[in-house]
Amino acid sequence: MDVIEAMNTCTAMRYFTDEPVPREVLQQLVHAATRASNPGNSQGWAFLVIDDPAIKAPVGEKVLEGMQPFFSARPPGRDGVEERMLQGAEHLARNFAQVPAWIVGMARNVYPPHDPQESFMHSTIYPAAQNLIVAARSLGIGTCFTTFPGYAQPQIRALCNVPQDLHMFVYIAVGYPARPFKPVRRKPVDEVLTWNRF
Repeated sequence: MDVIEAMNTCTAMRYFTDEPVPREVLQQLVHAATRASNPGNSQGWAFLVIDDPAIKAPVGEKVLEGMQPFFSARPPGRDGVEERMLQGAEHLARNFAQVPAWIVGMARNVYPPHDPQESFMHSTIYPAAQNLIVAARSLGIGTCFTTFPGYAQPQIRALCNVPQDLHMFVYIAVGYPARPFKPVRRKPVDEVLTWNRF
């Protein structure tokens, strides 16, 4: 698939089939992530793939516990797009353990070597994560960035023996889509592009 087509149809996927994603494919996605630019080629990233049901189940319980107040207090009357997104988010949270794989994008505070700064961890891991989701789309695999596994960060760290010097930034649900990909909805380029001067 052409990379532009992949980006144009890389919608957030919150509904997955129960078909497992082979580990060699997950490894291919991480390979794509590590092709991303990063400050000083420091490559301070690390990727944790969680596909073990014995880990996903307790993490999912903690995630739902953290998100339940938000879902319960959700006000009515939201527009159709926002409501569909929230319904999808709730579905994803309630079915956390059924998602075939979760990829946690992490980074170490290592750049610049003489004065490491947190901002460089962000500029390391987010381009890598974007590479990963576009590569997944090109292979017909759905992904979704989400923040709510942050509620279970202590559990993930404990269950997966994550070293203390790794900072967790990005949580990506990965699986074969149960719904079709659609064109992404974005502002027209003319609304965000300025040539030379504002």
